[in-house]
Amino acid sequence: MMEKLFKLSKYGTNVRTEIIAGLTTFMTMAYIIALNPNILTFYTEQGGQELWNAVFLATCLASGIAMICMAFIANKPIGLAPGMGLNAFYAATVLGLTSAGVSYVAGFQAMLLIILAEGIIFLVLTLCNVREAIVHAIPRAIRHGIAPGIGMLLLNIGFGSNIYLANSEGAQFFIMKDFFGALTGISASMTMGDAYPKTVLSVATMLIGLFVIIFLARKKVTASVILGMFVASVIYWIGDFVILQENPFAAFSDASWIPAFGDMANLTFCKFNFEALAQIGWLTVITLLITFVMIDMFDTIGVLIGTAERANLLDENGDMPQMKEAMLCDSIGTIAGALTGTSTVTSYAESTSGAEAGGRTGLTALTCGIMFLACLFIAPIARVIPAPATSAALIYVGVLMLGGLKTIHWDHMEESVPVAILLIGMPVSGSIGNAIGLALISYTVIMLCKGKPKDISILTYVISAIFLLKFFIAF
Repeated sequence: MMEKLFKLSKYGTNVRTEIIAGLTTFMTMAYIIALNPNILTFYTEQGGQELWNAVFLATCLASGIAMICMAFIANKPIGLAPGMGLNAFYAATVLGLTSAGVSYVAGFQAMLLIILAEGIIFLVLTLCNVREAIVHAIPRAIRHGIAPGIGMLLLNIGFGSNIYLANSEGAQFFIMKDFFGALTGISASMTMGDAYPKTVLSVATMLIGLFVIIFLARKKVTASVILGMFVASVIYWIGDFVILQENPFAAFSDASWIPAFGDMANLTFCKFNFEALAQIGWLTVITLLITFVMIDMFDTIGVLIGTAERANLLDENGDMPQMKEAMLCDSIGTIAGALTGTSTVTSYAESTSGAEAGGRTGLTALTCGIMFLACLFIAPIARVIPAPATSAALIYVGVLMLGGLKTIHWDHMEESVPVAILLIGMPVSGSIGNAIGLALISYTVIMLCKGKPKDISILTYVISAIFLLKFFIAF
């Protein structure tokens, strides 16, 4: 049955490999299950615990639905969930509405209408082949630079934002900036205070996990990534218990294993607040809609191309087969997110970890999607996966994705400059879409300066102009 559904032999894979790949993708994405509701409700400071519960359920449901669609419609190993960055922008916008006298919950419900409209627009653009045409308008060099750019983004997440700790005074610290960036170990200890011991444990765990993955990969162990993450998790749990004298499974003590569907039904499930939306102002609504559409469109395109390249799923022209179907699933996910109560659902760069583990078909996405749905009932289990373990996997996959740079002609400015901007733009801005926009603008300007305006497609001109407006004028 699996062979008939997912054509496993055609892609040189099997059920075991695909399930391992799906679990690998899930473990690198599991952080979003708790982090997304934290961001959208400002750690329950806004909206209360009931809204947190509702967004938590919406995160699991929308992600699971999107990945199941990806499995059966597109047959691609892509994980989807509410996008980081987009969720922070969503929450910041809602918070801004509260200054105009709109309650946080009412503003949240109004923004769900914008997300619904975005998903419908994406669906129409996909069915009309507009999004696919945009993919083809991206120059070859930029397309080949997307995967390494995502690699840099994963490295930045792994070494930077994925592991952050707070001391008793509430100050937050990151391992690359505050640990490796410290002048000496003593200065780091003095700066971090009582967060320093846990930082040392996190760094040691991350590095051990990384080297275990590298060792197993050299031995051609198929499950090298997930096994390395498991070893790192066990080491962290032991260190947390023995050295820090903390309970690594404390999340189980106060965890609820019964989904709060009542909170979702009362606050977010198809709860669209038209009255609050009218208070925002239609010009602002249009601006917000365009912003969400632009960022999500190019985030999705970037992840699809990057993951397909890592999984050797691109054809001889550098295009991804069934791109239209994959983008259709992304649209469905966004609509599902709006209906259930979360921000834009998009394709995740962490999908490359599953591709590295051997994932080649929709069975990988199906496995990951089922795990997200299972988290409706087993959420505490996902919460005990330590961040250093996921960082080890992200760093390893990020390094591998840099291999795509060998196809770039570095002596050609129209290739080297846009790709260089991609490489720095993704980790610094945190947005795949904005980095692609910057690369397209630089490509267009360089080609014009070289006196080759006819070598630029009309759609590339249009996209570059839209990004210029977004960055410098209206959006």
